[in-house]
Amino acid sequence: MTTPVDLHCHSNISDGILPPDEVVRRAHARGCQLFALTDHDDTRGLALAKATADELGMGFVNGVEISVSWGKHTLHVVGLGFAADDPTLLAGLAQVRSGRAERAERMAAGLEKLGLTGILEGARKYADNPEMISRSHFARYLIEIGRCKDMKAVFKQFMVRGKPGFVEHEWARLHEAVEWIRGAGGVAVLAHPGRYEMGNETMRVLLTEFKRQGGEALEVVSGSHGHADVHRFKNLAKEFGYLCSSGTDYHATGEGAREPGLNADLPEGCEPVWTRWAPTLGPLPRPH
Repeated sequence: MTTPVDLHCHSNISDGILPPDEVVRRAHARGCQLFALTDHDDTRGLALAKATADELGMGFVNGVEISVSWGKHTLHVVGLGFAADDPTLLAGLAQVRSGRAERAERMAAGLEKLGLTGILEGARKYADNPEMISRSHFARYLIEIGRCKDMKAVFKQFMVRGKPGFVEHEWARLHEAVEWIRGAGGVAVLAHPGRYEMGNETMRVLLTEFKRQGGEALEVVSGSHGHADVHRFKNLAKEFGYLCSSGTDYHATGEGAREPGLNADLPEGCEPVWTRWAPTLGPLPRPH
């Protein structure tokens, strides 16, 4: 079974390939009824995405995915349903984006030690939004020049901790990201928790702190989650009192397992985060 809800997708405003309107059209073509564009640390694609969703008669929720430093971990917090013109949120996102250019230069310097010259220029040609140059743009260039066969291989060989393209970077703090989202009237969601390399005890500490700071939902169904992850985070959501979200985390066709627009059903026992907006959007699926 699939649910016509996708509350985690990316466009070329951050590290996706397609422009916002095309991502929306692809989601709609697959039967999506409720969609959120959640570009990294940038909301400048929302107006076009919403206009396209309105044109197609598809429900739309404002979204963003904020990069967060929590101890030694980099986390992602998705904001949903906020006011896109909130000045405090926009200032916070601008602050987070401001360090990306320097980070990119340091990443390129690390890779150049391997003899990979021209790597920054190569990555930049994939970054339609120069403020948002990221590891994904470096990865696409490394695939282009034949150093790796796919994104997974690039990250494993070059971009993770201990590898030459990895750079320590301070993003927003967890409490800041949650405050920006909540202050703008939105819901803070911990994105793809199954991706974080931490043990059960550390995960429980994170979920406790996220809840205390005002986080309200976990992304239970994700393009990054297998069956075991879905089951684990369904149980943790119920234990900690979180709403449950669902998103493909689409970036580009061929770079992940899912196209935008449809997700596996939330398991029975989950309270969907989209119940927050359902009264204005009409009936949406309940968990099976």
